[in-house]
Amino acid sequence: MFKRFLSTTVPKMSTPRHLVNIHSLSNQEFAALVDKASVLKAQFKSGSHAAEAHSKLLGKLVAMLFSKRSTRTRISTEGAAAYFGATPMFLGKDDIQLGVNESYYDTTKVISSMVSCIFARVNSHADIEALCKDSSVPIINSLCDKYHPLQAICDLLTIKETFGKTEGLKLAWVGDANNVINDMAIAALKSGMNVSVAIPSDIKFDADIVDIANQLASSQNLTFEIVNDPQVAIKGADVVVTDTWISMGEESQKQQKLQQFAGYQITQEMVKKAGANPGWKFMHCLPRHTEEVADDVFYSEQSIVFPEAENRLYAAMAVIDGFVINKGDLLK
Repeated sequence: MFKRFLSTTVPKMSTPRHLVNIHSLSNQEFAALVDKASVLKAQFKSGSHAAEAHSKLLGKLVAMLFSKRSTRTRISTEGAAAYFGATPMFLGKDDIQLGVNESYYDTTKVISSMVSCIFARVNSHADIEALCKDSSVPIINSLCDKYHPLQAICDLLTIKETFGKTEGLKLAWVGDANNVINDMAIAALKSGMNVSVAIPSDIKFDADIVDIANQLASSQNLTFEIVNDPQVAIKGADVVVTDTWISMGEESQKQQKLQQFAGYQITQEMVKKAGANPGWKFMHCLPRHTEEVADDVFYSEQSIVFPEAENRLYAAMAVIDGFVINKGDLLK
């Protein structure tokens, strides 16, 4: 005699919350992520709460879908996953069928059915959007050609640690209009900082980022400006930041880029002549090239690039805590 089983209705899964960029977060949510990163950093370094943290994702998988090579992003993501007890699974472009025999839809459906979240370091923003559309778990944008939110969380944590505050400080960006400054400008404004961006006259900043930045600045009585003279941007700055001028995949454009950015190398002489504030600090998300910043700045007492790099770990921890463990409730 066969036993008859009653059929049950499987509840529909709610749509997961993804981390695509910084402007999708409220000011309070972004501040909470930075504060959470600070708390987790203290716990990690002291060893307190380690057993409790390790149990939160024990037995779970964290997928790392990487189309680009990485140092800081890979180490920090694997470290953050391990801290919460999850097993990180690195999926490089040569490891899976994506883009060879399988579509984004098929790949996303399969991977997300087996893991607790997907950290995606990809080429285009469209790739992030495709992942978010079909994933049943949180997608964490670990870099695309338009945004780099994990770097922004890490950078604002570093600034807050260094100055004891963010409100009222000025951030000066000297370099290209790219994914790093797109998120960093918004993050700085959300944190009460004034922002001045210096880019060559023949480079255009993303118009939608400019609109969002201007709205944030206006609503908080802050300043946001785009100029073409690095010394104008650096005047009165507390934090001076640059990034690579030649991104991965742009190596063939090196000579053109070097001509385009002539006069943009950050040196002690430039910063002094421009009139940065006493106690100014230098930041760079790495890897660094000497044409972007001279050794007399990069290895100086003003440089906080290595604490900044370490803080990528705690930014990744905060994001896993907020988007995976607390299911997108960042104020919890």
